[in-house]
Amino acid sequence: MEYKDYYKVLGVEKTASDDDIKQAYRRLARKYHPDVSKEANAEEKFKNLQEAYEVLKDPEKRKAYDQLGSNWKQGQEFRPPPGWDRNSHFYSSPGGDFAEGDMNGFSDFFANLFGRGRAQGGGGFREYKHRGQDQHASIGITLDEAFHGSTRTFQMQIPEIDATGQMHPAIRTIKVTIPAGASQGQQLRLARQGSPGVGGGEPGDLYLEIDIAPHQMFTLQGNDVYLTVPVTPWEAALGAEVKIPTLGGKVGLKLAPNSQSGQKLRLKGRGMPGKPQAGDQYAILQIQTPPAQTSEQKQVYEKMEQVMPFNPRKNW
Repeated sequence: MEYKDYYKVLGVEKTASDDDIKQAYRRLARKYHPDVSKEANAEEKFKNLQEAYEVLKDPEKRKAYDQLGSNWKQGQEFRPPPGWDRNSHFYSSPGGDFAEGDMNGFSDFFANLFGRGRAQGGGGFREYKHRGQDQHASIGITLDEAFHGSTRTFQMQIPEIDATGQMHPAIRTIKVTIPAGASQGQQLRLARQGSPGVGGGEPGDLYLEIDIAPHQMFTLQGNDVYLTVPVTPWEAALGAEVKIPTLGGKVGLKLAPNSQSGQKLRLKGRGMPGKPQAGDQYAILQIQTPPAQTSEQKQVYEKMEQVMPFNPRKNW
């Protein structure tokens, strides 16, 4: 069951006035009314027109459709409830204004959005139970929150059904636990936190997709963490142990003598928590040369040039 663009059905813009919508409906309804039209699929087109007008003529339905409709993607499939009656005919006389009629023939899409569906039973029509739609949203967290885990409370718009059976948007406060080791794109399922069910059906679920914000020092690749570590020429040449940050705190990193810029050192298990095992942290060495600002400092570099003649471009 595809998402229905009611504005497209009536051939009007989303900014159309109530009069524009009414005029468009009357014009098209006379064109496609099954009793007078010779157009192909006139009855189906007329049904679509009447359903679109039923929503857009009503300020409350139109508001709900505009605010909730964007959550339904074009071509998204929906599972109709068992026994759904697709054969009801509903249209008024050609001379009327085509605004009234039997609503039982409206689509599954209309039923899911406004809770007006009916199922065919042995004794006629009865209200059916239908599980609410699942809702999807994203939640932005920091890398530290992803590593350690956290609890977040936020507000989002979720459709609700009021006492009259009408669906409308409502602001709901949501509390969610971010598990330690949460990964980019991971979906957290909050049971029964989605759209309400119809006819006493249970609510749908809410799925939150994790979006981890970039970190000023660390780069995340899967469960592995990368860090650029600046070192001095003498630390790299002579070897040293330097303190570096990890998401779990500072640790010592041993540099072997004659380490090179761009060299990658692995700290096993220092990446993101995970199963069956945690990720690793990789330290990328970056040799930084101190500036020669005084005559004494320049003499040190000149001495190095004499004692350690070296051409890094000799193979060019």
